Amino acid sequence: MKPQTFELVRYADVSGVSGTGTVAEGCVFTDGSVALRWHGQNPSTAVWPDLDSILAVHGHCGATVVRWLDVSEMETVPGTDLLPGEVSHILATGRHTHHPPVVATA
Repeated sequence: MKPQTFELVRYADVSGVSGTGTVAEGCVFTDGSVALRWHGQNPSTAVWPDLDSILAVHGHCGATVVRWLDVSEMETVPGTDLLPGEVSHILATGRHTHHPPVVATA
């Protein structure tokens, strides 16, 4: 298994600092630790123990989500080869792929 890359995509800028769209890029290492590089006027890099810790701090209740960049390169689990890439990825790694928040319409 090799490190997996992702982007943090922000749909709503709760803090008023990062803006919206792709706000950071990161890499999950094989031991589960994560390096995260923030974009913007004050870029920074931080190392976290895991992706769940990042989302607990920066997820803003679903306003920021993970977009996996290397889904097609994931090892497959037998029986999942016909599933969409992200579903296959979740089953192969146990890592959650977060989706944009659902916006209620009247």
